[in-house]
Amino acid sequence: MWNQFFLLEEYTGTDTQYVGKLHTDQDKGDGNLKYILTGDGAGSLFVIDENTGDIHAAKKLDREEKSLYILRAKAIDRKTGRQVEPESEFIIKIHDINDNEPKFTKDLYTASVPEMSGVGIIKTALPDMSRENREQYQVVIQAKDMGGQMGGLSGTTTVNITLTDVNNNPPRFSQSTYQFNSPESVPLGTHLGRIKANDPDVGENAEMEYSIAEGDGTDMFDVITDKETQEGIITVKQNLDFENKMLYTLRVDATNTHPDPRFLHLGPFKDTAVVKISVEDIDEPPVFSKISYLIEVDEDVKEGSIIGQVTAYDPDSVNNLIKYSVDRHTDMDRIFSIHSDNGSIFTLKPLDRESSPWHNITVTATEINNPKQSSHIPVFIRILDINDHAPEFAMYYETFVCENAKPGQLIQTVSVMDKDDPPRGHKFFFEPVPEFPLNPNFTIVDNKDNTAGIMTRKEGYNRNKMSTYLLPILIFDNDYPIQSSTGTLTIRVCACDHHGNMQSCSAEALILSAGLSTGALIAILLCAIILLILVVLFTALKRQRKKEPLIISKDDVRDNIVTYNDEGGGEEDTQAFDIGTLRNPEAREDSKLRRDVMPETIFQIRRTVPLWENIDVQDFIHRRLKENDSDPSAPPYDSLATYAYEGNDSVADSLSSLESLTGDCNQDYDYLSDWGPRFKKLADMYGGDDSDRD
Repeated sequence: MWNQFFLLEEYTGTDTQYVGKLHTDQDKGDGNLKYILTGDGAGSLFVIDENTGDIHAAKKLDREEKSLYILRAKAIDRKTGRQVEPESEFIIKIHDINDNEPKFTKDLYTASVPEMSGVGIIKTALPDMSRENREQYQVVIQAKDMGGQMGGLSGTTTVNITLTDVNNNPPRFSQSTYQFNSPESVPLGTHLGRIKANDPDVGENAEMEYSIAEGDGTDMFDVITDKETQEGIITVKQNLDFENKMLYTLRVDATNTHPDPRFLHLGPFKDTAVVKISVEDIDEPPVFSKISYLIEVDEDVKEGSIIGQVTAYDPDSVNNLIKYSVDRHTDMDRIFSIHSDNGSIFTLKPLDRESSPWHNITVTATEINNPKQSSHIPVFIRILDINDHAPEFAMYYETFVCENAKPGQLIQTVSVMDKDDPPRGHKFFFEPVPEFPLNPNFTIVDNKDNTAGIMTRKEGYNRNKMSTYLLPILIFDNDYPIQSSTGTLTIRVCACDHHGNMQSCSAEALILSAGLSTGALIAILLCAIILLILVVLFTALKRQRKKEPLIISKDDVRDNIVTYNDEGGGEEDTQAFDIGTLRNPEAREDSKLRRDVMPETIFQIRRTVPLWENIDVQDFIHRRLKENDSDPSAPPYDSLATYAYEGNDSVADSLSSLESLTGDCNQDYDYLSDWGPRFKKLADMYGGDDSDRD
């Protein structure tokens, strides 16, 4: 049994290469046994003589492709077909020969070696090789096998070698002194010039930073580094003034930002240059003391009043005189003006905060000797609010009250607006007008939140008797001076369902909805249409009749009678209601009609003493209401009855002047001055001498 056979690769002989022989002790040489080969390459690469067991290689083998083959052999009896021995496994190994030359993995290699490098796989042949002198090198490398002995093979490759840069060079200025000129009053941040230090290194090794080391202008100038060009840019840091200083001297350093510690022994990696800056004198425009002005003024300031002042000066040494003016493009209405010599701003017209709360004007300061030199400044004028507007209803209210309303029912919430803007915020108050402090129909409830609620005061309203009510409401604010106005609320009486939703506000609609159903309404409509048709037919038939002429002959002349049945208004239409009966209940006359005119009096703010506890007045009002409601000769329901009876408990009795003609003209009114400040005006009017009254 053979465990393995050996075979040379790349056999070039004419015959097949003999590998080995398989043989079993059961082989008697009589040809009864048969040898069979299986496994890697059996039958194609390796063949066996089935009678003798000799193995040959049928093809040339390459160890670099496959170096090991595993095969199995067995011997069988030709007659029975049975194996005379168990199958055995063996190996064929291919011996290597030197048939391949050395090959590099790349045709061209690129390598980099830091300049001034030491020993390496590829090392410099000269010490301290400088990249600045030569950067690129190319070498050819040969590789041989068999240790370089005869018969060995070889291969070559090319290596391009680049010397990389190291930071071994400091920056150097090309000149030691730089000179720049700058006009005074240049804007801050202006670039005055550039300085440059050269560094033979490249990349980050050539990066540098510029800084001002010392000098008399360190607080006036700055230097920044341009990262693209590696230049230093001199900029203005503070305002320059020729009259203050004309020449500045700076020392500027250029320093490498990435020094290499290995080469610090070569010297400091920075350089210094001197920068001189000359300031040039120019004629500067006037300069204001502020960049802007804010002036606050009350809106009730009088015309011609001075509200503020602006000041400017000439920064030049000659100190020219300056005149002031208002740019009329910013004050088209010519509301403000300015004194040209001292800059005092005054008003030309009245101010109104509600129309224009701010005025933004521009003031110009110009040199008298050189009008081209001028400056502009914004002046912001804020108009402060004065309480000069009375509060009024915020909107028009469509108010109605249901006929079935209950006492104390809210029918409307009103709010007001005021054009003024007090600093503490708006606070409004609602009251009945002093002339009508007690309203039998409605009550005004101040909600203390700038709104008021209108409440019903009685149970049930009849729109057939009174379809509309007018409710005057006194509104005033809490600012100084107090402003007030009277707003009249129109309240319509409407028919409502049980949920309080309005259905109709006219008396005719109420009758139809209460007494007629839908079918009845349709029947009435049909009857009206039939009646209209009959009228049209009757008119058409009548026109067909022959009409007799009015004048039969020339002599027949008849009188044309024109009837005027308009009776006119008469005295009853203009008879005024005698209000004196209300002044004194005992003097009341019967059958006096009320005047149907809404009062037009502008009510003034006046606090009146409430009369809710005055029982006799309340009873008196109720009696008057019942009498007027039951009076068949009463005027239309939108009339306004005035009740000014003060009651039996009044100390001053009646103050009405309606009956003054019947009294004594020489009455003494000095006692009015003892009644307090409320009667001061009357005391001044009637308490004087006779000559004053005349």
